Order: sequence, then C-alpha cells, then structure tokens
Amino acid sequence: MNGFVKILKYVSPYKTYAFLNILFNILSTLAGLFSITLIMPFLRILFDPNKLVKVKPIFELNFESLYNTFLYHLSTIVLKYGAESAILYVCGLLILMIFIKNLFRFLASYFMIPLRNWVVADIRNNMFQHILILPLSYFSTERKGDLLTRMSNDAQEIEVSIMSTLEALFREPLTILISLVLLIWMSPLLTLIVFLSLPVIGFLLGRVTRNLRKQTKQGQERLDQLISLFEETLMGVRIIKAFNSQAFFMKRFKIQNHQFTKINIRGNRMLDAASPLSETLSVVVLAVILLFGAKMVLAGDASLTADVFIGFIGVFSQIIPPAKAFSTAYGRMQRGLISIARIEEVLHSEELITEVADAKPVSTFNDCIEFKNVSFSYNNEPVLKHINLKIEKGKTVALVGPSGAGKSTLTDLVPRFYDPIDGEVLLDGININQYKILELRDRMGAVTQESILFNDSIFNNIAFGKINVTEKEVEVAAKIANAHQFILETENGYQTNIGDRGNKLSGGQKQRISIARAILTNPDILILDEATSALDTTSERLVQEALSNVMKGRTTIVIAHRLSTIQNADMIVVLEKGKIVQTGTHKELIQIDGLYKELHGMQKLTEG
Repeated sequence: MNGFVKILKYVSPYKTYAFLNILFNILSTLAGLFSITLIMPFLRILFDPNKLVKVKPIFELNFESLYNTFLYHLSTIVLKYGAESAILYVCGLLILMIFIKNLFRFLASYFMIPLRNWVVADIRNNMFQHILILPLSYFSTERKGDLLTRMSNDAQEIEVSIMSTLEALFREPLTILISLVLLIWMSPLLTLIVFLSLPVIGFLLGRVTRNLRKQTKQGQERLDQLISLFEETLMGVRIIKAFNSQAFFMKRFKIQNHQFTKINIRGNRMLDAASPLSETLSVVVLAVILLFGAKMVLAGDASLTADVFIGFIGVFSQIIPPAKAFSTAYGRMQRGLISIARIEEVLHSEELITEVADAKPVSTFNDCIEFKNVSFSYNNEPVLKHINLKIEKGKTVALVGPSGAGKSTLTDLVPRFYDPIDGEVLLDGININQYKILELRDRMGAVTQESILFNDSIFNNIAFGKINVTEKEVEVAAKIANAHQFILETENGYQTNIGDRGNKLSGGQKQRISIARAILTNPDILILDEATSALDTTSERLVQEALSNVMKGRTTIVIAHRLSTIQNADMIVVLEKGKIVQTGTHKELIQIDGLYKELHGMQKLTEG
C-alpha cells in the first residue's frame, strides 16, 4: 500500500485528469460488459424462439429482473416484426455498445497522456531544482552517471509505473469487481469457484513480483555504473587515446554491459512471465467452470439455463484480460517503486546550506571580510584549523601554499558553498549566515583554474545568468578582459558557438571569456582560483593583464600557483596543513626564513 501512496503523491496535483481517467474507464467497462451480455438474448431467440416473454415482468434491481425486462422488450419486437428484426436489433445494439466502450476507452487514455507527462515533467523539475541547491560536497561523493540515470531512465520508468498503477488500482480491479457482481447475479455457485481460485492466483503472482523487484533494483544499480563509465569515457577521451587505453576501457565497458544485460534479461523474463501465468491459471478456472456449469445445464437445473451459462462464460472471459493486465501492471509498478526510491534519495538529500527565515539583504559592502577562528572538515578530516584573517575592502589578498593546504576551501566559505564547522565568516561585521544567499553571491565573481563554459554562443557565455544584457555591455566586459579582438576574429563574432565546454577555444581564450563573465556581474568581491596556472606564457600575460584590469578597485582573493603573479598583492597569506603560518607582503616574506621563501626559491630554481 505504501507503494501506491508514493506514486499517487505525484499524481495529486493532477487529480482532475486522474478522476476523468477513472470515470471513463468505469464507463468503458460497463459498456463492454453490457455488450457481452447481449449474447444471451441473441441465443434465446436463435435456439429457443418459443420461450418468449409475453408478460411484462415486475422491475426489481437484480440480474433476473433486468434480464427478463430486456427479454420482454426483445420478445415484443419478435412478435411485431419477426425474429430477424430482433436479431438485427441486437446486432445494432452490440455495435453501438462496442463503439461507446471504445470511445470511453479513448477518452480515458486522452486524459491519462497529459497526466503521465506532466507528472514526469514535475519530477524532473524538482530533481533539477534540488540538484542546484545541494552543497558541493554532495557532488564529490555522487557519480554524475548515477544522477543522469535517475533523471532520465528512472523518471521514464515512473511514467510507465503511473499508468500501470492507475490501471492496477482502478480500471482492472473495477472491471473484475463489476464482472464478479454480474457473475454472482447469474450463478452464485459457479462464482464461488472463481472466488476460491483467486487466493491461489494471487499467491503465485506475488512470488513473481517479489523477485522482479529484486532484479529491478540490481539492474538500476548496474545501469548507473554503465552510464557513469560512459560519461567518464567521454570526459577523458583525449587521455584514453593518448595512453592507448581504448582496449582497457572497452573491456571494462563490455563487462559492465554484459552484467547489466544479464540482469535485465532476467527481470524482463519475470515481468513477461506474470501475464501468461495469470492467463493459464484463469483458463484452469474456466475449465472447472465449464465442467460444473455443463453438468448443471444438462441436469435441467432451473438456476442456470443454457443461455445464461453461455453469458456467464462470456462475462468470465472478460475477467482474464484485466487479470493479466493487473499482474503486468503490478510488476511494472514494482519497477516504478524502485525508480521512485532512487529519485527520492536525491530529493531528500539534506540541503546543508540553508537560509535563515529572516535573512538580511546584502545592499552594500563597505568594510571587510573576516574569518574568526574558522575550522572546517571533509568527512571528519580537518582541512582548516582555527583560521583568523581580515580582508579589507579594495585590497588584494593572495593565498599560497602547497597542494592540500586548504586554499580553495577557504575561498569556498565566502560565497557559502560550504559552512564552517566552527567559527564564523563575517561580512561588514555580520555573519554571512544571516544574509540572503543569492544576494550574497551576487556580490561576488569568480574565475577558476578550469574555465567552466557552456555549449552556447560567446555572447550567452559572457552574459551567463543575466537578463536583458545589451551587446554594448558584453563588449565592454570583453574589452576589459582582453577578449574583444579574438572574438571578432571568430566565424560569427559574439554569436559564435564555442562547443562543449568551450572546446573550440584555446585555454587562454576560455579564461578571458570567464573573466569577461565575472566582469559583467560587476562584483564587489573577486575570487581568482589559480586562474593562470594552466596557461602558456603568452596566454598568461594576456590573462594577467585582463585580471589586473578587473581587480582595480575591487576586493580580490587570489589563490596563487605562480608566486610571480602575486608579488604586488597587498597581503600574502601562507597556508600549510589548514593553518595560517605566515602573512605579509612579498618583500616582507622573502626576507625571512619560512615556507614562502622556500616556495619562492623552488619556483625560481624551476624557472631558471
């Protein structure tokens, strides 16, 4: 039952569509069953025309009264116009009821289609929105391929599951229930045989669906691994070719694909087994009914005439398709429940960076950024230890130190990508946790070592995240970033598409586009995370010039790889193993023994 509730939770915003779907399914079922019962008066006229009902029966709400009333109406037609006219009337009524049945069936599907698609659209929207607000630490532990599978394959599986669940919950059981009620009216004894068989059928089908759920979970996990491997291969195809590792990756992919395929085959076989199993069991019950019913008719039992017995068989035959559909739908629902659980794992992932209820706006930045006794850990591993640092407005502060010293983590605390474990980060004397997150980040611009660009035009990459940006504003930002000239030399200027991750541009060009993007935001605080470390000498000079332009009058935090680029910084902060070990200007630090002088000497030796 919990499974049904989970799926229906996503359906509830579209309950009107669901109600109309259920309503038209019920009407379709009633029309279908009525068309089946028309075979009984047809057989009465054809094989026993002497037993016409000439006296109008008293109307009562039971099967016998309804049937006799219809027979009386049909007998009147026989007496007035002949048997052929009555048969023609029954045939016409049969065609009309089948048309109505299929019309209602179409209308049920008509309202199901938007229900399915809007629900899946909502799930994707919710998942995408939640991914955008999850902390960066979440993405360091989760594989991208796993998230891609949940967004695509699992969401699609839920769409199928929603339709199957509504059928399993409403249409198919209602069809079976209405049919059973009609069967009870026709012959309680034969219906008792049907009731006794249902628990056996349910038990056997339950065994199949339990195994199916287990196989589905294993299959989804294997698909995650397969997609992750494929995504990693696309990201690293250059390295794979450079190291001639195609055969190695092909072998890994074949193994993963083979394992997934085997599990998928087993799961699909179990799913497909449910329908023929239910049909076989239903036919066994039908054979028993034929045996007992035939004996009753041949013995002249007044409670079951030949025409009613044939009608009973016809109505019972209508239970077999919904029973098959119910078992298939229930099996698909089990697969959908696994997908829902996997998506809800993402949707219920804790949003560690939260905004207080009465968060303050960030109207201006007037004084300084201050770290007061700040500590931070990744998975209980200390990264920053008791950091105390003040960065005054308009000053350039450089962070240096060996890899793993905590430089990037320290800068990530300023825009609240992470929150410190202990201590606080202050902006103008107020804890940044008290500010509105989006407004806080709107005061900042960042240029990282890896240029994160999108498969779009140069214009849209520079104007990224901004609305109603003019061409002139983008050009001004590009000129400051030393990017305007090379942009004009591209095929379509600012409308040139730069390809996936900007792969149509050189490293220096990508960095200058990133700088132009940061300039366009006109940030009060600029964070430069080793922005020139991956560039050649010529590109570094152009990028450094661009950075010098954008740093003017702004508070800048620079993570420096090449110490030669930060010699003019107002303050250099030297980090080692998560602690500040030195602070001062370049001239001050180079004159005293310490880590900075050691690092500077090593770089001079390397460059020399």
